[in-house]
Amino acid sequence: MTHPTKTTATTDDPFLWLEDIYGDRQLEWVRAQNALTEDALVTPDFEDRERGILEVLDSTDRIPMAGKHGDFYYNFWRDAEHRQGIWRRTSWDSYASDDPDWELLLDVDALSAAEGTEWVWAGALFLRPAEGTPHARVLVALSPDGGDATRYREFDLGTLSFVEAGFDIPTAKSRISWAGEDTLYVGTDFGPGSMTSSSYPRTVRTLRRGGDLGSAEEYFAVDEDHMMALVLHDSTPGFERDLAVDTIDFYTRRSYLRQDDAWHLIEVPEDASISLHREWLIIRPRTDWTTGSTTHGAGSLLVIPLESFLAGDRSFVTVFAPDASTSLQSWSWTRDYLLLNLLHDVSSEIRILDPAKDWAAELLDACPPLHSVDAYAVDDEDDAAGNDYWLVATGFLTPSTLYRGTIGGESTAVKSSPSYFDEDLYAVEQHFAVSSDGTRVPYFQIAAKDLALDGGNPTLLSGYGGFEHSMTPAYSGVIGRGWLERTTQDGRRGVYVLANIRGGGEYGPQWHRAALHADRHRAYEDF
Repeated sequence: MTHPTKTTATTDDPFLWLEDIYGDRQLEWVRAQNALTEDALVTPDFEDRERGILEVLDSTDRIPMAGKHGDFYYNFWRDAEHRQGIWRRTSWDSYASDDPDWELLLDVDALSAAEGTEWVWAGALFLRPAEGTPHARVLVALSPDGGDATRYREFDLGTLSFVEAGFDIPTAKSRISWAGEDTLYVGTDFGPGSMTSSSYPRTVRTLRRGGDLGSAEEYFAVDEDHMMALVLHDSTPGFERDLAVDTIDFYTRRSYLRQDDAWHLIEVPEDASISLHREWLIIRPRTDWTTGSTTHGAGSLLVIPLESFLAGDRSFVTVFAPDASTSLQSWSWTRDYLLLNLLHDVSSEIRILDPAKDWAAELLDACPPLHSVDAYAVDDEDDAAGNDYWLVATGFLTPSTLYRGTIGGESTAVKSSPSYFDEDLYAVEQHFAVSSDGTRVPYFQIAAKDLALDGGNPTLLSGYGGFEHSMTPAYSGVIGRGWLERTTQDGRRGVYVLANIRGGGEYGPQWHRAALHADRHRAYEDF
């Protein structure tokens, strides 16, 4: 009979001394290791190549991605002049122009200097205004060190200043939602017992304007050994409701709907993802789910009227069912339509679904082969723009372009990233390798069109295979200048290969699960 071997911490590790990452001896060791790489890779043109890469990384000629709220388009921007960044906004006509006229809202560098804290921008939570009125308040999130712990402060979009005696949640790993103009749902560090063993909020409390955070009333709580508690308020007119989420771990959760002053479990598998949109409940199971006599496959997408579901009905409409080559990556609601971002053998495909026509689907003609294209709503709160969508398209040899379109209408290019190398010299191909267990694993090859297939080409092989994250085609000026244009002494250019190994999400949750735990070796075999 064999027994498991108990493993304990040991001081026999010959590299344990490297844990002191700032020590002189340790840094000298790092310099020696770096020297080995430099001796092997630093060629006479290295400094020129390094300058070229820095030019890409430091470039301000990139797309200023913006979020629409009311009449304005908001953007956070960093550059050499604004190291910590500026938050700004502009109108649509200005944003769509070649030289937008931005209105400065908050200068994080100046704020840091004034307050003596090096703040790092962590986003903004907008309060949905009453119909017909402009957005007036946001919660600005700032981290003192760039970590998970953030401070939330109420900001006035009229005066462009923090609200005096407004909401101000101290720095912690908080999760916050607006519940109304004068109310927040706050999960934060209230003191002993208020955080989970994962150091995230265990309880969510109702904080009213002018109230004391420490005496706020508990609204929702989870077990201490779970990951996190969260309460969200849906402010859609006619569909106002509160949703609580008990995140058990990275992949499982329980969701509750507030009704009749009590929390009611939404009875779906704990590993399923859900979302609510107006009258609809949408569910994506990560494993096969049997309801009655019907089994819904892992990675499918199901919809049903929320009220019908709560009454016990399980007659879902399957709006997407995966197959051996196609998976769902994400979805986004416009006001009246559902956008599905799919991958078909790791190339993008976008479907538009119309619930008013029994979920009739049509393809959005915007996805060339071997490219990545993502579509998402511009602003589903705005009736005038409710069915507009953003489209971000890119490829290994195609700089990113931002489009704006309307469902049923045309799309127009709004912004584009620059080219950083001569893409016409190269070609993209997709191939499939066979792993140790017979699984076909796709990979992209980017190389010179005149590539000699003799096994003598310097090749940079990249992959990920984790967290159900999909590695899709994307333009990189760094890869182009730093590797594809790099030439060996015998005149060979670099080849770049991106492998879509298991553990990722390229073929849905099953592709991810295939390389977990005892099967983790499959990711390495794929690579």
